[in-house]
Amino acid sequence: MQTLHFDGVEDLHSVFHTLNAKINWSDAPYILKLANRLYGEKTFNFLSDFLTNTQNLYGSELSKVDFSNAPDKAKEEINQWVEQQTEGKIPDLLSEGSINEMTKLVLVNAVYFKGSWAKAFQEKDTEDKPFRLNKTEKKNVKMMFMKEKLPFGYIPECHCRVLELPYKGEDLSMIILLPDDIEDNSTGLEQLEQQLTLEKLQEWNQNMISEVDVYVHLPKFQLEENYDLKSYFAALGLVDMFDSDKANLSGMSGAQGLHVSKIVHKSFLEVNEEGTEAAAATAATITNTFSLPMEENFIADHPFVFFIRHNPTNTILFLGRFASP
Repeated sequence: MQTLHFDGVEDLHSVFHTLNAKINWSDAPYILKLANRLYGEKTFNFLSDFLTNTQNLYGSELSKVDFSNAPDKAKEEINQWVEQQTEGKIPDLLSEGSINEMTKLVLVNAVYFKGSWAKAFQEKDTEDKPFRLNKTEKKNVKMMFMKEKLPFGYIPECHCRVLELPYKGEDLSMIILLPDDIEDNSTGLEQLEQQLTLEKLQEWNQNMISEVDVYVHLPKFQLEENYDLKSYFAALGLVDMFDSDKANLSGMSGAQGLHVSKIVHKSFLEVNEEGTEAAAATAATITNTFSLPMEENFIADHPFVFFIRHNPTNTILFLGRFASP
C-alpha cells in the first residue's frame, strides 16, 4: 500500500469509492466514464465478500464466462464490452492468445473522457509548422494557436514552462509541462521525467499561478499505446502476485494457485481545436506571478509532458508525453 501512497487497503477502497462518486455525475459538462467489470470462469468459486465489496466499492459486477472451453469467445465478449465503454476508441484490449483455458479471472478497467476546451482554438488559426523531435530531426504538424488569459507558471528546478488549459466547467484541465529547449541528444524530456514524482506533480498543481495573457502554439495530436504492465509492477516490488506458488489471493477465493498472469493496458487520446477525447483500459517552486511579464509565448514545437487533472479532487486521470507526430 505504501508503494501506491495509501495507508492501507481500507484507505484505498475509500478513496476510489469517493473519487468515482465525484467524477461520475450526470450533469457534468464533459463525458468521463470509469467502468469496471470482472470476468470469472463459470466453474470457479469466488468468495461472496469479495464479489460484494467489488460491487459496492467499485461498481464492478462479475460476469461468468467459459474460459475453460471457449477462451476465444470469452475474449471477444470482454473486448466488446471495453469497446462499448470507450465509445469505440479501444476495440481490441485483449490480443490473440492473451487468455487461454487456464484463465480464471480477468479484471477490466475502462476509462473514457471527452471534453471541450473552455476557450477553444479556432480552426482557421491552425497551420502546418515544424515540430522538433530532437536537435537534428523535424516533422510537420498541424499547429493550433490562440491568445488567451490562462494559468501559466515556470519551474526553475526543471527548466520548464507550465500551462493550464481548462475544459468547459473547469472541473477538468490539461496541464502541459514544456522544457525550455531540447538540452540532450534525445527528446529533451529525460531531465524532466527523472524529476517527476506524485508529490511534485501535486505540489505543482497546488501552486499554479494566476492568469496571464499567453500566445499558445500547441500541435493537434493523437496517441494510442499498448502496455504490458507486469514489468512495471515488478519494478515496484509487486512480484509475488504473478507467481502461482507465492501469490496470496485468498481474499478472492479459497482455491490454491490463483495468481495474476498478465496485466494489460491500452490508451487512446486525441487533442484538437475543440478539446480532448481520451480512453484508457486499466519541492519545486513555481515563479510568482509578479515576476512574469504581462504576456508569454508558449510554443510547444518540441516534446512535452501533459496530464489531465480533476480539479476538485486534485486527481491526475491521464498522464502522457508527446515526442513525435
